[in-house]
Amino acid sequence: MLSASNHLSVLDISITALYAVAIFALAQFVSRRKKNEAESPSGYFFAEQQLPWWAIGASLIAANISAEQIIGMSGSGFRIGLAVASYEWMSALTLILVGKYVLPVFFRNGVLTMPGFLAQRFGPSVKTLMAVFWLMQYVLINLTGILWLGGTAVTTVTGLDPVAALVLLGGFALAYQISGGLKAVALTDAVQVSLLTLGGLIIAAITLSRIGGQASAGGMAQGFHILMARFPDHFHMILPKSSPYYKDLPGIAVLVGGMWIMNASYWGFNQYIIQRALAAKSLPEAQTGVAFAAWLKLLVPVIVVLPGMAALILAPGIETSDHAYPTMMTLLPHGCLGLVFAALVAAIVASSASKINSVATIFTMDLVKPAHPAMSDRTLVRIGRLASVAAVAIAALVARPLLGHFDQVFQFGQSLTGFFAPGIVVIFTLGMLWKRCTTAGAFTAVAVGFLASCLFYYAAWLHGLSGLAGWQAWLVVHVPEMPFLNRVGWVFWIALASCVAVSLVTRDTGAARTADLKTIDFGTRPAFNAMALGVIVVLAALYITFW
Repeated sequence: MLSASNHLSVLDISITALYAVAIFALAQFVSRRKKNEAESPSGYFFAEQQLPWWAIGASLIAANISAEQIIGMSGSGFRIGLAVASYEWMSALTLILVGKYVLPVFFRNGVLTMPGFLAQRFGPSVKTLMAVFWLMQYVLINLTGILWLGGTAVTTVTGLDPVAALVLLGGFALAYQISGGLKAVALTDAVQVSLLTLGGLIIAAITLSRIGGQASAGGMAQGFHILMARFPDHFHMILPKSSPYYKDLPGIAVLVGGMWIMNASYWGFNQYIIQRALAAKSLPEAQTGVAFAAWLKLLVPVIVVLPGMAALILAPGIETSDHAYPTMMTLLPHGCLGLVFAALVAAIVASSASKINSVATIFTMDLVKPAHPAMSDRTLVRIGRLASVAAVAIAALVARPLLGHFDQVFQFGQSLTGFFAPGIVVIFTLGMLWKRCTTAGAFTAVAVGFLASCLFYYAAWLHGLSGLAGWQAWLVVHVPEMPFLNRVGWVFWIALASCVAVSLVTRDTGAARTADLKTIDFGTRPAFNAMALGVIVVLAALYITFW
């Protein structure tokens, strides 16, 4: 790895500074209020439910493609190869299914937050439990991961201390959105995603051209062919069991197994993602937005995974895979480096702002407001801003102790999220589809899902030890070691069975509330149908080509 030093020229710094000033000014402009217009929670947290489809699609990708994705997936591309792109490409198909089947249920029931849906369906106890869980996940896993990996990238390029870098990034993300809330975030994300895409294409093109030996389209194609010829094992979407990384991406399970549970939890029942769609002008507008995001998802591996794979030739001595992307950045000529660096900062800032806003939304609307229903709108918005500041402060403090020793932070984050995703998918799916599902059943699904995940994880750890006896030896014999995606799949079925069993022997005191699917129109407009069909055709072609 190249040593951490300042690789930025005056031109690069100027480009980055121009971006920072422009995006800050744009955020303040788009979120300005009319004269005498009062500030409200609906406006601050949900953009008055007036977001257009293009802002929804761009904001979904900006919220998702963070330093955790860029740095982490590029590092996984360096270690594992193109197979890690399944996270992106299967997400595209998941988005289509969310638009078709999940959004109509939420819109029909007036859902604005995920804890809010749980409150409708199961009452305040499940809502409070999950609200606290999501707050902890967003701050301690998501926001912390974004800022730590973002700080790592900035350190490699500029020589700044990583903690100082993450504090600056978090502070800027907080400052540019704290006044305007979701509207400031979503309406500026079109610019952020455009810059991110342009920067990603530049670094992919230049690194492949350097491998190919000429700065042209022919050089890029030649570089790609050289990379395939020298590292053919890195160009398989479905890893064989003999792969040392099978435990991360277990073969066919990426298509039919636990990855579906992870994707459903993330794209369908995750506040900082689904909040953009629920703030749409209408259901069709939201559906078109998620279809647009699905198309953008198809492009993500080109701008994220390929640069990491290029490092196999251009920087083979990298010791920590998460340094692959920032190391590739240091190979860029000045000017291009400034643009790509600004794009990376854009990704970090956009995704950080999304997490910050959703933390404030859940804390204020699902915990504070129900406890103090008479609280004024102005006070609620002020509390939301204070929650935003607290989230950034906590993430900055715990980033190095939590993540500083991991080689692949992206894979670590996915594995940790997998402890909770099965239970979340169970309670939302049964909550929407099965009237008989009870509050006790929902609690059971969450508890059993987490405990079963811990059991499988502990058993996997025991498999690496010798000389075991008693119950530990029994556990090793009866609980096989398995990749975490397979674990997620098994835990989902265990949690589902537990929820069903407990629901059948318990009763809720109040009337069960669930969506009457007969009154919901699952029909979609021709534009959505055409975009969805296109995504499916492209995905089929990609998996056939790189099977």
